[in-house]
Amino acid sequence: MAKGNKGGGNKSGAKATHAKMVHHTQKPSAAKPANNGTSSSNTSSAPASKSGLSSLQQKFSKKLEGARFRIINEQLYTSRGCDAFAAFQEEPAQFEIYHTGFREQCSYWPYNPLDGIIKWISTKHRKAVVADMGCGDARLAASVPNTVHSFDLVSNNPRVVACDIADVPLKDQSVDIVVFCLALMGTNIADFVREAHRILKPHGIMRVAEVRSRFDGEGIGIKKFTKFLKRAGFDIEPHDIGEINKMFFEVECHKTDR
Repeated sequence: MAKGNKGGGNKSGAKATHAKMVHHTQKPSAAKPANNGTSSSNTSSAPASKSGLSSLQQKFSKKLEGARFRIINEQLYTSRGCDAFAAFQEEPAQFEIYHTGFREQCSYWPYNPLDGIIKWISTKHRKAVVADMGCGDARLAASVPNTVHSFDLVSNNPRVVACDIADVPLKDQSVDIVVFCLALMGTNIADFVREAHRILKPHGIMRVAEVRSRFDGEGIGIKKFTKFLKRAGFDIEPHDIGEINKMFFEVECHKTDR
């Protein structure tokens, strides 16, 4: 599952109807009877959207959706992958709430790391078999010609297999590339990395794109994270670590024989 920035963006109304004012010249005694509780033409009404919600109601609804997204996001960060999987299987609607909020957040980013990964695979690894761990709505699989195995906590389309990404239904050494794009969520990310190592072919590539605050904010740091990757059986060269911008970083590492 692709995630929201734990520090921060993955982000109508119809035209108001104006009643014409009609002025009648008449004596006060000729007033028309009340029209049985129906509103008069000079009673103002709030603009309504196609959904029937006023702009104020839409604003409150959006705030509520944002609050739900942040709650689910926090739960994903602070639970094990297997527990998150069980929770989403019990309440799959929460998955759509989360990803609606995530898409909203993404709309405010100047750059989405997934775009860079799609370009990288499309131009340099067109024949590779790919495992997309925490794939969200499986945009990677829909955007490249490769065979892509898409995994997430809930299957919201035919491309996606629902599972705990620490235990995916693939054979050992069966893929060329593993992608974690904003998907290292949970308290057991070491298990996710070990699973990636298991399914990668010798010298296969693991590509990680993450929010900087995911590691800096928890005192892990990017250097400690890359040291962990080396201990987990991956080679990383200095030029393989890239800072996309102040918000994201990327790591490209290769499975070793050890």
